Amino acid sequence: MKRYLFIILLAISFSVQAQPNTSNYKYIIVPEKFSFLKQVNQYGLNTLTKAFFEEKGFTVYFDNAEIPEEIASDRCKALVAELQENNSMFVTNLTLLLKDCKGAVVVKSKAGKSREKEYQTSYNLALKDAFTSFNDFKYVAGSPTMVTSAVPANVNTETKTVPSAVNQPIAIKTEQPEALLYAQPISNGYQLIDATPKIVMTLLKTSVADCYISNNGNENGIVLKKNGTWFFEYYKNNVLVSEKLSIKF
Repeated sequence: MKRYLFIILLAISFSVQAQPNTSNYKYIIVPEKFSFLKQVNQYGLNTLTKAFFEEKGFTVYFDNAEIPEEIASDRCKALVAELQENNSMFVTNLTLLLKDCKGAVVVKSKAGKSREKEYQTSYNLALKDAFTSFNDFKYVAGSPTMVTSAVPANVNTETKTVPSAVNQPIAIKTEQPEALLYAQPISNGYQLIDATPKIVMTLLKTSVADCYISNNGNENGIVLKKNGTWFFEYYKNNVLVSEKLSIKF
């Protein structure tokens, strides 16, 4: 009897250790450029990742932005997002990781996949597929715990240095004239037209509510809703620009 009790307790012990240690994390830091890409926010992956975790209730900062003293003085209060690429000849594979301040992987998504040939579409669809591992991953205000169905990380995962937010350009916001834009449905999202009528921007659907991959003919970024107001966000000269929009759906 004692032998069986010992085995049960040992199994419980291993089970507890296997759970991802995600308690007490409220903040997530997203890099302005993922390591396998050449450009800041290439394909809109960084802004899309930030918007996704904000939708889950977290407070999210880019690593090039000012961050509050609470986490500036103690980076161990924040998790750091990392995206890994493992593409084959015909398939885009992306895995989303959340790491602690020591570089240890806390939570790891499944490998998101896409077979689309066009890079912009393929990378966004692959990231969207990786997001599905985090469907139950959320921060509840006033609660010290996260709920997640993502894959617990292997404790032997190689560590990397947490990106620094020191001496990085600060995100800016520009207010644009709020000419009303009308959203016309297309197969995978919307096209925005002005009163001319002229197509001024395309919006492609993502897995995040009120968040679209966007292009205005000059810049690639995302359109998302914040506190009831729409914004078009993109990077220019390594600085985040946020333009206010007025959209009629």
